Amino acid sequence: MRIVLQRVKSASLEADGVFVDRMGAGILAMVGIESGDDEEAVMRYMLDKLVHLRIFEDQNGKLNLSITDLGLELFLVSNFTIYGDCRHGRRPSYSHGAGPDEARGIYETFVAYAKANAGLPVHSGVFQADMQLDVHLDGPVTLLLDSDKEF
Repeated sequence: MRIVLQRVKSASLEADGVFVDRMGAGILAMVGIESGDDEEAVMRYMLDKLVHLRIFEDQNGKLNLSITDLGLELFLVSNFTIYGDCRHGRRPSYSHGAGPDEARGIYETFVAYAKANAGLPVHSGVFQADMQLDVHLDGPVTLLLDSDKEF
C-alpha cells in the first residue's frame, strides 16, 4: 500500500457530481493498493503511521504533534495512479497496482479498519468514481508512505 498524505485545513469530496463528505483540519490520504495489501499487518502499519505522524506544529512551532494529539480528522481516498510507473515511455504503467476488484475489497476493508481503530473521525471517498476534491492545504506538508518501506 502506498499513501500520499497531505496536511489540510479542510477537504471536501464530490463523486460523479454529487457531494459525498467533508472534513475540517487533519490529513488527506490518497491510498494506492497493491496485491496482498489485505493483510492486517499492512493496514495496522499504515493506519498507525497516519494517525501518529508528528506533522503539526506544537506551541514552539516544531512539527511535533499528530492528528491523534490534536483530535483532528482523516480522509481516505482511493487513487490507483499512485502505483503509476513513469520510468519508461510516456504512458504510466499501472501493472504494480491491484486490479479493480481486488483493490476495491482491500480499500473498503482498510476504510472499515480505520473507522474501527483510528480513534478519530475517518472519512472516505467512493472507489473507482470520478471524484473532485476541494482541498485547503496546510503548509503545504506532503509525505509519502509505503507499506514495503521502500521510501
